[in-house]
Amino acid sequence: MAELMTEWATRIAETELSAALPRRWAHTRGVAERAVGIRQLLGADAGLLTAAATLHDVGYAPRLAVTGFHPLDGARFLRDEHGADERLVRLVANHSFALLEAEERGLRDELALEFPLLEEPLLMDALVYCDMTTTPDGGRTSARERIAEIISRYGADSVVGRFIRRAAPELLASVRRTEAALAAQPR
Repeated sequence: MAELMTEWATRIAETELSAALPRRWAHTRGVAERAVGIRQLLGADAGLLTAAATLHDVGYAPRLAVTGFHPLDGARFLRDEHGADERLVRLVANHSFALLEAEERGLRDELALEFPLLEEPLLMDALVYCDMTTTPDGGRTSARERIAEIISRYGADSVVGRFIRRAAPELLASVRRTEAALAAQPR
């Protein structure tokens, strides 16, 4: 089942991102690889994490960018066009503290009402970890370097720059919690 979900997610993400946004597709593949690398942490939810990692940025696809806010656009696409699993859709909608960016964009209530936060901290943290430790080109990085790169790319005073600066403490805390959980795993 998990393998089928991952294959399905990969087909969708590749279709939507590979040609239109090759760099975003490279990042997506890197985030998915990180998810596979920490699957032991999630047990039965390992496939769900990998699918969410693979689809977290699908809303950037030009044909899907309705609001211009990729977590919301991606979640709506997955729900409306694919009838995707509710937990998966909520992970995509709320990945990497998207509610804070939604607030910057005037979309907080819309996102929160349509796709409530998933009350599964380990799963949410694991997705943040995968996203925030992967470069735009799919390589590995530290969360601090990733945050600095995002601010540099978008500008400190942009919507994304303001969001990422506000979210940084929470993003870093999620990464630390995931790293601690990974370190506690038996070898």
